[in-house]
Amino acid sequence: MNGSGYKPASWLERVSAGLREFYIAPYRRTFARAQRDEEDLFMMLVFAESLGVPNPATYYTLELMPAMYERFHAWHKRMGMERSPLDHIGCC
Repeated sequence: MNGSGYKPASWLERVSAGLREFYIAPYRRTFARAQRDEEDLFMMLVFAESLGVPNPATYYTLELMPAMYERFHAWHKRMGMERSPLDHIGCC
């Protein structure tokens, strides 16, 4: 131990951490893509009525819209829309 109370990791712990990173790294991109796809679907569900798609859960998703406005610009760009499809959201 040094003066700060920190004990350096043993050789075995460092090897274990390196192997864990080696096995997890290829899946990190897959998990990030799955999370982004799930968020895209959720954004579509929240803004569906505003985009002209009938949504049976409009009453429940309406209160989520203000929380989603921050991410709306990145979402509509990722979906291939050059400008905001909504009149009441002028993000571009």
